[in-house]
Amino acid sequence: MKDRANSFKNIAASFDREIENLIYSATPTFTLPPIRQSSEIEFMKKLHPKISEFRRVYSAPEISRKVMEKCGPRANLGIDLSRIRSTIAAEVFGTMEEDMKGIIEFNKVRSENLNEEGQFGEWEPIRVLKTRFGEFEKKNSTVEIFAGFKNNEFVEKVKSSLEVPPLDVPELLAVLVRQSGPFLDQFGIRRNLCDKIVENLCSKRKNQLVLRSLVAGEPPAVDPDKINDELDLRIASVLQSTGHCSERGGSWTDFMKPDVTDGKRHVAIVTTASLPWMTGTAVNPLFRAAYLAKSAKQKVTLLVPWLCRSDQELVYPNNLTFGSPEEQENYIRNWLEESVGFEADFRISFYPGKFSRERRSIIPAGDTSQFIPSKNADIAILEEPEHLNWYHHGKRWTDKFNHVVGIVHTNYLEYIKREKNGALQAFFVKHINNLVTRAHCHRVLRLSAATQDMPKSVICNVHGVNPKFLKIGEKVAAERELGQQAFSKGAYFLGKMVWAKGYKELIDLLAKHKNDLNGFKLDVYGNGEDAHEVQSTAKRLDLNLNFQKGRDHADDSLHGYKVFINPSVSDVLCTATAEALAMGKFVVCADHPSNEFFSSFPNCLTYKTPEDFVAKVKEALRNEPQPLTPEQRYNLSWEAATKRFIEYSELDRILNNEYSGTTIRKSNGKVIARSVSMPTLSEMVDGGIAFAHYCLTGNEFLRLCTGAIPGTRDYGRQHCKDLHLLPPQVESPIYGW
Repeated sequence: MKDRANSFKNIAASFDREIENLIYSATPTFTLPPIRQSSEIEFMKKLHPKISEFRRVYSAPEISRKVMEKCGPRANLGIDLSRIRSTIAAEVFGTMEEDMKGIIEFNKVRSENLNEEGQFGEWEPIRVLKTRFGEFEKKNSTVEIFAGFKNNEFVEKVKSSLEVPPLDVPELLAVLVRQSGPFLDQFGIRRNLCDKIVENLCSKRKNQLVLRSLVAGEPPAVDPDKINDELDLRIASVLQSTGHCSERGGSWTDFMKPDVTDGKRHVAIVTTASLPWMTGTAVNPLFRAAYLAKSAKQKVTLLVPWLCRSDQELVYPNNLTFGSPEEQENYIRNWLEESVGFEADFRISFYPGKFSRERRSIIPAGDTSQFIPSKNADIAILEEPEHLNWYHHGKRWTDKFNHVVGIVHTNYLEYIKREKNGALQAFFVKHINNLVTRAHCHRVLRLSAATQDMPKSVICNVHGVNPKFLKIGEKVAAERELGQQAFSKGAYFLGKMVWAKGYKELIDLLAKHKNDLNGFKLDVYGNGEDAHEVQSTAKRLDLNLNFQKGRDHADDSLHGYKVFINPSVSDVLCTATAEALAMGKFVVCADHPSNEFFSSFPNCLTYKTPEDFVAKVKEALRNEPQPLTPEQRYNLSWEAATKRFIEYSELDRILNNEYSGTTIRKSNGKVIARSVSMPTLSEMVDGGIAFAHYCLTGNEFLRLCTGAIPGTRDYGRQHCKDLHLLPPQVESPIYGW
């Protein structure tokens, strides 16, 4: 340890000699500027006696004694030169300012360098340097930089340098109050009160409008709508000045502009069923795809479910199965071309699906949206959006697509109410349907008022009839003009033989008025799960019903019937009713919202009571139906249905890059487009619902509790083999690659 103490003394002496050499060897050949050299040499001369004093203090006997007492075997003894470095730095920087001249005034080293605890106190010159250097930094960083910017002058200059002044606090509050209108309405705060709050917050805008009115010679009255328009204009102007773009990459002036290289928009139609299953959600979306593609204004993709062989045997009629998606696609295209008479140019794709025996419907397996490439993710049409999204665990449709339209086909609540604990189940299903359609759709079309009222919905029949039924009607009209008998048979009913499809209502009506309809005979065509029970009930009640196997409504054996009877009230819009009217027949149906579209046709006879039903049946059997006018035939066609769909879904505005409420017009005629990504309170709520739904559908236990098919969160091995897909673990690994 003595050797270490001696080495410490030698280091101090060596350092002293190095400083002396530095001072006396200083010449004008240094690379420093001439003005700085003299000051630095003087500084070194001033520093020299202090360094000697420093060496003397640190080499005192007290230090050696303390070192021997305090240092252990593993202690490392060294000298801290950081203070010398700080001193040099302070002196060099101090020469930059006249205010710093002479601040380094060293005091004599006092004997109190050792404090009461035997520890070294802070060297007085270092303490002075640290204090003065801190004052210098504060002076130069605050006083000089922010000089002249008192009283927020700096902030004001920044604001004034902007082309468009930023929104102030009252304007931000006004926007919040206006967007919170639906939420505040739940607490009894009406819209007129919200408008007054917005008007008071936007006092500047109000004064500007009053001045404009006075200049124009108009009364100084301010319309709340004008204030809202001015506020919208302010928001749009501010965001436009920032160069803000929407999440989809579209700029302010290009509303929802897709990445289109060939000048055509892309429309994806997603449905829950496919041919050869002759159900409404298989046939109608197919026709919609064909007639949308017929205009050649947009590219169309039809996305249908692919069932494994075991499920195909349960669903498709006549034991018809397919070994590959290509085989089923050929079947679909051949059937469609035979029906419409032209070759439709659209793409058919498949997504994995599984058949639920309990619900008699197909449930998607995995994320259905992933089967539409991102480059084609422009416009989506969801046939039965609630059905598609009950267990949808994937990307939100409105996040992936620019515009999403849902079309409600089925009155699920009516079917569920007929089951055990139906009222309770219907309550939950009703709210689930509202939430999923609100979260995943921009617009919802209801085929009739028979469906539940949903957010963002409008009622419109966007379905037509197969063109071959209109041709049958034209043939019948031509025969009647020639004096030939077009109808040689009486009444019939056609439908899937399940109680919910109107068989219960039909048997009740005929059983109650069997005597009033004495001699009335009805032929019934249909197959279904309840066929045996329906036939047994009719036989037990001794009803004059002749049951036949189900067949295509366009079959030649059905052309001769004059009256189609359909007492069903569970349908949303009965396709068979539209087909019967297209063939020129009488239709006797209930006065129900599902039949509202057909009630304008003279051959549609609606009834309200059982007695009225008997009267309408007798009237139809006694008279001849009227031939359809060209306008009536057009209203039943798919051309008219496609036109209605484009109008009510606002697809025409989307295709033309227009949208209601997306532009704000200034008084001088200048137009600024409102950003698609400007979040509103409603959009934030929808996003929260979508996120909660995604989390809930990701839990297998909750899925099974709500009736999901086991293993439908992801597709299985057989689907991977049939559709040539990567396994779900590879497609979406848990680590998120």
